[in-house]
Amino acid sequence: MKYNRVLTIAGSDSGGGAGIQADIKSISACACYASSAITVITAQNTMGVRDIYPISGNILKSQIEAVLDDIGTDAIKIGMLHSTEMIQIVAYCLDKYQIKNVVLDPVMVATSGDKLLIDKAINELKNYLFPRVRLITPNLPEAEILLGRKINTQSEFRVVAKELAEKYKVSVLLKAGHLNDDYLVDVLYNFENKQYDDLASKRIVSNNTHGTGCSLSSALAAFLARGYSLSESAKMAKEYISEAIKAGTEYEIGNGHGPVHHFHKFWK
Repeated sequence: MKYNRVLTIAGSDSGGGAGIQADIKSISACACYASSAITVITAQNTMGVRDIYPISGNILKSQIEAVLDDIGTDAIKIGMLHSTEMIQIVAYCLDKYQIKNVVLDPVMVATSGDKLLIDKAINELKNYLFPRVRLITPNLPEAEILLGRKINTQSEFRVVAKELAEKYKVSVLLKAGHLNDDYLVDVLYNFENKQYDDLASKRIVSNNTHGTGCSLSSALAAFLARGYSLSESAKMAKEYISEAIKAGTEYEIGNGHGPVHHFHKFWK
């Protein structure tokens, strides 16, 4: 028997709610074997980030190559990349190993609204990585950075998703979580077949939403690794994260924003 495998390339969250830790939990919960390459080490908890230490480019490259030379992978999820050097290294590795199913969560903006990447790094992300991945999963602030304009209402999402896809030649899952509507509709524009999928869910009021973007993109990569189509994977990942948020509302952990319940299918 063989595992369906997913490699996550992202930062470490010592609090366990986001980043590599959330990725591994989500990938495992969605029935895949998770391997990892860490880009940065953070000291954080439910209250916020206290410190951050970037991994050297050589170590990042060695981690990716060590995994892919031996274990291999059926999909890759890419999260936080701290610098232009890291972006270029990941692009080099994607060229070297030619993995088809690559999901990029373009982590650019913190929950506080602060930009996490400088403009030069954002340009490198667009120029080096977007052409090498199958899907990007921007939230609203990230989509605004990529388009260079404001997005005001959910009614614009189909137009925006297609505009991003056509501009960067990549499929786009545009996430609606930053809006205040009672029903939120994420929009997938599949650049491969030029089709839309509207992924609707009722807004869940919860203090435990830390790591939702990481978990969604990781789940999506897991379903791609298992052989599902892009449309099927997006729908299943959306269902997974919605249920994880819902189940997580019942728990208390820490004094700030807690995590979703990644293993809601298995225990409560």
